[in-house]
Amino acid sequence: MTALVTVGASGMAGTQRMARVIDVLGEMFVDLTAGLTRSPARTAVEHGKQSVLLVSPAVWERRGVGSVKVTTLIPENPGRGLPLIHGIVALTDLETGRITALLDGAELTAVRTGAVAALATRFCTAADTDDLAVVGAGVQARALIRAVSVVRPIRTVRIFSRTRGGADQLADEVRSTMGIRVTVCDSARTAVADAPIICTATSTSDSTPVVAAEWVARGAHVNVIGGTHPDAIELDPALLRDAVTVVEDRATALDGAGEVRAALAAGMLGVDDLRELGRVVGGEVVVGGRRSVLRTVGMAIEDTAAAVALHDEGGAPDEWD
Repeated sequence: MTALVTVGASGMAGTQRMARVIDVLGEMFVDLTAGLTRSPARTAVEHGKQSVLLVSPAVWERRGVGSVKVTTLIPENPGRGLPLIHGIVALTDLETGRITALLDGAELTAVRTGAVAALATRFCTAADTDDLAVVGAGVQARALIRAVSVVRPIRTVRIFSRTRGGADQLADEVRSTMGIRVTVCDSARTAVADAPIICTATSTSDSTPVVAAEWVARGAHVNVIGGTHPDAIELDPALLRDAVTVVEDRATALDGAGEVRAALAAGMLGVDDLRELGRVVGGEVVVGGRRSVLRTVGMAIEDTAAAVALHDEGGAPDEWD
């Protein structure tokens, strides 16, 4: 019997693995839009002071795989010197029911979320786009820089974070590991001004936008990861009025994307204006130089696809930190 593979953070590192995750996610999103995957709503159990236990199953039948993700979000953890998110993803073989791999859920979440943004960036920006702005300086911001740099020749990065120390630390890390020129900015406006690619990855719980619509240049693409709850807003919903608005899945966006919910409520766009990422990847929707926004929420089927990619690519078995 084939041994169970365990994959931690080091087994998800490297440009080749990230590229593979992006490609497999593209394949999955086409199937998702065609109704060929099953990704039911996650189960959330709240406890303590805003802590949450999440269970997220999904099945990708054409690939013969499924996964179950168990995640914990503990707001007090950063103050304890611990990660906000812990988790595990179990990858299963649908034919035999055998669990084939266990993957670090927190790292997989960062990798696949960055990869989804990179996938949208591939289809919504010119191939030679080399300037990136990032609002946020946490784990997800790191993953976004890594992932977007796989699909575009990023040479300069501008970073803004409400915590200057975090921005400085991220900047030093990117300079040393990726050889990219990085500027730490004093405001979100300065960071995003004229940037052709913008990524927002904050922990905001506010309904006041972190990035105003008028700051975003014509033709720019914005990847919005989202705040801490379904009504949190990172990007001014007014931008969605004139932008190509891309979502992973319409129903999922209506349930959990604060900017989309706010824009719909204000009559700035209709449900039919939401373009699913699978249709962009499949060529049915072409951005064509217009401003575009990807608003992600996160779906269990993304974990399934990323786990398949890493397992197939040979994510190195290792001990978890």
